Amino acid sequence: MPAPRKYPDELRERAVREVRATGRPIAHGAKDLGIHKEALRGWVRQAEADRGERDDRLTTTEQDELRQLRRAVAELRRANEILKAASVFFAQEIDRPPTRPSR
Repeated sequence: MPAPRKYPDELRERAVREVRATGRPIAHGAKDLGIHKEALRGWVRQAEADRGERDDRLTTTEQDELRQLRRAVAELRRANEILKAASVFFAQEIDRPPTRPSR
């Protein structure tokens, strides 16, 4: 479960729109809105990546896909470990000499 966000999505979108529309420095816009300037800078960069204006960051969609793929890989690795342990167990059972039935 993701951690709760400090700023609502509406504020993020409004802040990014305002910075892009006014052309003012991010630090000034952040101060006006009561947001940390580095938070706003990250939002603006992410918005630019989502619009295809930046190549140095993954888009939000790509980040979500990467997160899902990493979860799937972790789940498959856990399943592999369980299967390896089970195969070792059953291999040991097969290699044991048969026991005589008790009378």
